[in-house]
Amino acid sequence: MKHVVSVSLGSSTRDHRVEVELLGERFLVERRGTDGDMARAVALIRELDGRVDCFGMGGIDLYLAAGRRRYILRDAVKLARAARRTPIVDGSGLKETLERMVVQQLAGDPRLGLRGSRVLLVSAMDRFGMAEALVEAGAKVTFGDFLFALGLPIPLRSLRTLSFLAAVLVPVIAQLPFSLLYPVGREQERISTSRRYSRWYLENDWIAGDWLYIRRHLPERLTGQVILTNTVTAADVELLRERGAGLLVTTTPRFGSRSFGTNVMEALLVAASGRRPEELTAADYRRMLEQLGFRPHVEALAGSRPPVSTGRSPAAGAAPPADAGKA
Repeated sequence: MKHVVSVSLGSSTRDHRVEVELLGERFLVERRGTDGDMARAVALIRELDGRVDCFGMGGIDLYLAAGRRRYILRDAVKLARAARRTPIVDGSGLKETLERMVVQQLAGDPRLGLRGSRVLLVSAMDRFGMAEALVEAGAKVTFGDFLFALGLPIPLRSLRTLSFLAAVLVPVIAQLPFSLLYPVGREQERISTSRRYSRWYLENDWIAGDWLYIRRHLPERLTGQVILTNTVTAADVELLRERGAGLLVTTTPRFGSRSFGTNVMEALLVAASGRRPEELTAADYRRMLEQLGFRPHVEALAGSRPPVSTGRSPAAGAAPPADAGKA
């Protein structure tokens, strides 16, 4: 059995362990949070280096992207360099392939009405493939990078503007401690009581992107919005149901009661391929995803929208909850 471990700067309360079958092989998949402790995350990677088949880098991206430019995050390099023998990935390889595929699949279902819908993408620079795919699908997208990462009241409406501002600001931002840009450790468990961000949720039909950004500023009451994200736990699904979300779409397969992040899915594909990450191309990832027959998982949360059937990956290893509207 192959072994994949996601070492995350996130809260250890979100840890999970499951066995799955993927491309004809059995895998033990673990997510281990280090509660925002960088030194602990580095130590864990060094401890397991050479003993597992692939690491996922959770709770942090190696770089941010805007247009064709990439900006390396200083803190992420510390984690990446801790792995000397075992490959380590942050999910960026799949964000350029998997999330584009998911948006294209969703756009092809007229019942979802993605074309012409108003979409809030909470952060585009860590999901530039999704950002481009949403625009190509005809959605009216608001990019919330400055709103959610920096707390600045600057909603962006075009990829060109995003790329321009990123070129100016991100080289400096990338040198900051990651905890200033993104919730880590126990901060991931906090939901803000401020209504400062509510209007951005309520004036859009879809809320897309990183779950922890979405969750942190989730309004007390939604009005049937579609949530497009991943890494949700059973408790997160219930939270969305209680607050009035209409549909939940997860871009990665659900293993047991939760979906993992793209870093875990990428680590699984790297381990299954038997190759180093740098040897794999976007075409390789796409081919493996097609072999899996992957489809996004769509779950109806409220009576305002009917269950939608778009297909479910056979890699999920378990049936979705009984109340799931599934593909």
